[in-house]
Amino acid sequence: MNPWISLMTLGVRDIERSRRFYRDGLGWPMSAASTEDVTFFRTGGVVLALYKRELLAADANLSPDGSGFAGISLAHNVATRELVDAALEAAVDAGGRLLKPGTETAWGGYIGYFADPDDFLWEIAWNPGFPLREDGSIELP
Repeated sequence: MNPWISLMTLGVRDIERSRRFYRDGLGWPMSAASTEDVTFFRTGGVVLALYKRELLAADANLSPDGSGFAGISLAHNVATRELVDAALEAAVDAGGRLLKPGTETAWGGYIGYFADPDDFLWEIAWNPGFPLREDGSIELP
């Protein structure tokens, strides 16, 4: 298996609310491939999909009634420390919930967390050891 992620799908309770959060609130461009049941956003090589939670659960033969911490967070790296605070502010202004304000880390970076309308965790990070490429992906040593 090749080591890449091409698409991440979030099972959301209210697809229109989540669509507005990412498209209108965060300003992410929505793909024309989106439909009433699924929304696609191109994010620097990886596609983020929003899909109705009950349909995603049915697709995987699971119950849609999961709750609590799912043990996963998505990350958005930025080029400067100041952009962490700006991105967190934009997410909160768009309807997200601040979980952790921008904080210095033991490894020399600066991070904060917000939750989207469906409580998916997003880490906003500036890592001086991981330079960003032009497409927003990180350059690992």
